[in-house]
Amino acid sequence: MTYFMSCVTSEEERRVRANDRDYNEKFQYASNCIMTSKYNIITFLPVNLFEQFQEVANTYFLFLLILQLIPQISSLSWFTTIVPLALVLSITAVKDATDDYFRHKSDNQVNNRQSQVLIRVQWMLTLSFCIYFQADLLLLSSSEPHGLCYIETAELDGETNMKVRQSVSVTSELGDQNNLASFDGEVVCEPPNNKLDRFCGTLYWRDKKYTLTNQNMLLRGCVLRNTEACYGLVIFAGPDTKLMQNSGRTKFKRTSIDRLMNTLVLWIFGFLVCMGVILAVGNAVWEREVGSLFQSYLPWDPPVDNFLFSAFLSFWSYVIILNTVVPISLYVSVEVIRLGHSYFINWDQQMFCSQCNTAAEARTTTLNEELGQVEYIFSDKTGTLTQNIMSFNKCSINGQTYGKYTHTHTLSGRFIRLDFTPFNPLADPNFCFYDDTLLESVKVGDSHTHEFFRLLSLCHTVMSEEKSEGELVYKAQSPDEGALVTAARNFGFVFRSRTPGTITTTEIGRPVTYTLLAILDFNNIRKRMSVIVRNPEGRIRLYCKGADTVLLERLHPSQHLLDGYAADGLRTLALAYRDLSEDEWEAWSESHRCADKATNCREDRLAAAYEEIEQDMMLLGATAIEDKLQEGVPETIAVLSLANIKIWVLTGDKQETAVNIGYSCKMLTDNMTEVFIIRGHTVQSVRQDFRSVSLSAACLSFSPAVWCLKADMEMEFVSTACACKAVICCRVTPLQKAQVVELIKKHKKAVTLAIGDGANDVSMIKSAHIGVGISGQEGIQAVLASDYSFSQFRFLQRLLLVHGRWSYLRMCRFLCYFFYKNFAFTMVHFWFGFFCGFSAQTVYDQYFITLYNIVYTSLPVLAMGIFDQDVPDQRSLEYPKLYEPGQLNLLFNKREFFICIAQGIYTSVVLFFVPCAVLSDATQSTGVPLADYQTFAVTTATALVIVVSVQIALDTGFWTVFNHVFVWGSLGSYFTIMFALHSQTLFKIFPNQFHFVGRSPSTLLQPVVWLTIALATAICIVPVLAFRFLKVDLKPQLSDTVRKHTQTQHFGSGREVAKKV
Repeated sequence: MTYFMSCVTSEEERRVRANDRDYNEKFQYASNCIMTSKYNIITFLPVNLFEQFQEVANTYFLFLLILQLIPQISSLSWFTTIVPLALVLSITAVKDATDDYFRHKSDNQVNNRQSQVLIRVQWMLTLSFCIYFQADLLLLSSSEPHGLCYIETAELDGETNMKVRQSVSVTSELGDQNNLASFDGEVVCEPPNNKLDRFCGTLYWRDKKYTLTNQNMLLRGCVLRNTEACYGLVIFAGPDTKLMQNSGRTKFKRTSIDRLMNTLVLWIFGFLVCMGVILAVGNAVWEREVGSLFQSYLPWDPPVDNFLFSAFLSFWSYVIILNTVVPISLYVSVEVIRLGHSYFINWDQQMFCSQCNTAAEARTTTLNEELGQVEYIFSDKTGTLTQNIMSFNKCSINGQTYGKYTHTHTLSGRFIRLDFTPFNPLADPNFCFYDDTLLESVKVGDSHTHEFFRLLSLCHTVMSEEKSEGELVYKAQSPDEGALVTAARNFGFVFRSRTPGTITTTEIGRPVTYTLLAILDFNNIRKRMSVIVRNPEGRIRLYCKGADTVLLERLHPSQHLLDGYAADGLRTLALAYRDLSEDEWEAWSESHRCADKATNCREDRLAAAYEEIEQDMMLLGATAIEDKLQEGVPETIAVLSLANIKIWVLTGDKQETAVNIGYSCKMLTDNMTEVFIIRGHTVQSVRQDFRSVSLSAACLSFSPAVWCLKADMEMEFVSTACACKAVICCRVTPLQKAQVVELIKKHKKAVTLAIGDGANDVSMIKSAHIGVGISGQEGIQAVLASDYSFSQFRFLQRLLLVHGRWSYLRMCRFLCYFFYKNFAFTMVHFWFGFFCGFSAQTVYDQYFITLYNIVYTSLPVLAMGIFDQDVPDQRSLEYPKLYEPGQLNLLFNKREFFICIAQGIYTSVVLFFVPCAVLSDATQSTGVPLADYQTFAVTTATALVIVVSVQIALDTGFWTVFNHVFVWGSLGSYFTIMFALHSQTLFKIFPNQFHFVGRSPSTLLQPVVWLTIALATAICIVPVLAFRFLKVDLKPQLSDTVRKHTQTQHFGSGREVAKKV
């Protein structure tokens, strides 16, 4: 995919000045036109042909076509090469044109989205409610107070919750055209880049400078929500926008079969050259020893004047004749088959999730057979194995644990869900909690409990929408945050609304407004967030929530408490606070202000400022959120394990949580004697831990994961982990997930698959051979980066064991037959060379040579490659061991290639020498000899078509209507076309083109010809049948046994039905 790029190729900083068009235009920034298409009407043909002829195979056949135009070399007409080449080029061109048409359509749709240009000269826009932003804008002001506006970023990251953006305070009052027309500020910022969550710039206006961050930006693709209008200054347009910067080329993935095919085609080309050399040497010897005797009436054609030059021309002639051994249609046929397999995945109703109305999607067509060869699966935990629908399960406040099922219950032993409505009319009716002691603690006014829920109602980034009085809808950026704010709401601390400077809550029925002094943002490095607020009494307090390992370093330890929750498989967060004096706040506020305005290393300075204030905190307690397993996860993991697929879980969670989930999903089982946890924090200690690991299981925590991924520890890590039955890597970052995948690819040479649902899984998904995205609760970034997507982890077993296995089986059978039929066809010319004085005379009619691969044999093999199967889909799931041949690469490898080539050569020997031997002494009923060239050509061609048709009938394991139509239809088309081409009608119209006039009827009416064809067919097919019967009887594969068992069950049920009837 290409894009219309800016003329500025090495931009170091972006400068935009409002109301100064001449200043802006001198930088030649990109326009706002998006162009992802490759071609237009004028450029399509030359550009597309140029791209196609960059393929070695296409260039090779173009070279052959040029050779065929030289009369002294070619004994074939030019159309024998140009027709197949034109067909291949046309099919590819139609596909490329179709793809580009949809790109044009998408471009037009995007480029025609409307925005109101308020003042043309400086690219200043005004946008209304529900309008898409068409460029990356600096928010100047809005119709909301304090320059706020609300946006939806679904097109960027898939998240549908609202987010808030705010203008710089100095521009927030520029709300009318006169003020905007007089605005002459200049923005100096970073150059175009693809970082969606980061922006660094400075606004210079009225001799002052103001720091600009991502919170001041409105990115292209976002939608304005709940805001009547906003005004913005265009910073990046068109291809410079962050959305388009993120739309670059994805790394192209090739399958192992692709790489093998390329190698084999090179070998075949070398074999072709060798055959040409052998026949050229034969020509030289024949011309010198025998041909010289015929010079008087069979002289050399000019410019040939000696036997060596004759041999040179003969070499190129045979390269042309034998070119069909290098299959021109191979790559196109492979793409057609892969496209068919992709549609089967998309159409599979058993991979459709009715709850979320989401079907499985093959987002690439190049990796289908690789799905049948996977050995390692790397899975995220949250949202992939679990539902990522969080519920507030337990909590600990001041050392007291709440949430255990030890209290109110019915006589039947079933627990009663608490009814919060009498206590709190603003409670969420869908909230579930069972321990009434926590509610009683709130009611009696326990100060620790109140402070606990006050923190949860204040320390977050949730947006609240009140549709009607008391009807609150929370828009949270993560399910965890939504669950915690909802819990606080039900226990009487209701978050109502926020402004840039305030947070309004209702605490036990009393409205309270806090002054929001600062927000210390969450990120993957900090793993915590804090807010600093001033309550109505004037007290300043910092509230912090975050990962237990991070907060416990900043307060008194309570690790035993949190470990208990993690052992239950719950996600834990620690909560803490710190009181600040006015002087402490003023001093820190000044340092924070300086860090925020810094132009260099701003993020590092802010992180240092956050670190300074988030110290000496007092522990309030901990929350435990439950994230249940998805439906069918344990069964799926069990089945995939039986298929000899190793599953690794890579998660950022702590060890105890991950291990408990490992047991829940049956990755870890009770019969594993020990679960080894690598706890070392140095290279030496990690090595010592590795030596103690047996072949049961390993759980790798965060710190040793850092050591394990170092270069000098790679082999020990890989060898130890791969020897274990299950591996869970905990506390790993997104980058480390990708590094683990790369290590296995590097050292094990195995096919890897990564599956995840969030943005933190994207690098892992892109690193693996196959990436699968789960369309879940964390947006669609993982889906957009993936090769395949669906909504539930359980669909993975069907994707691999059914679609993947079938795709691998079909592709292998297709390739074996394809090479077989081409060698059987082409090698007949090689044997004929020894009987025609090495003159490069062809065996077949030139029209048969042209049509053999594109008409007579193309559709049957395509049907087999698209529809074939050895056992039904249900059997593939019942017998996971059927998957192993793909992992071991047993069905198509170099050995199998040589076997099918040997069979093709054997067939060619039979097809040449049997008719040659029989017809040499045969006569017609009239006594006329049958040993003429045209009779031999028709007999051999007919025997060839019948033999390869019978062969594909034997190779086809699953017959559909398409298989029957294509196999028998192709055989019928051969006879129909042959009789038409050999007819008197065409000969009269084109006497110089059709030389086999009347030959088909006269040849095929002879019984000896049909006996010859039958004999050749029997000699070719009977050994194959005998070998297969003996193999199934003496050394059956699992698929043979399963197929036999299936057929026995089918016939048995049929007999039972017959008895009942």
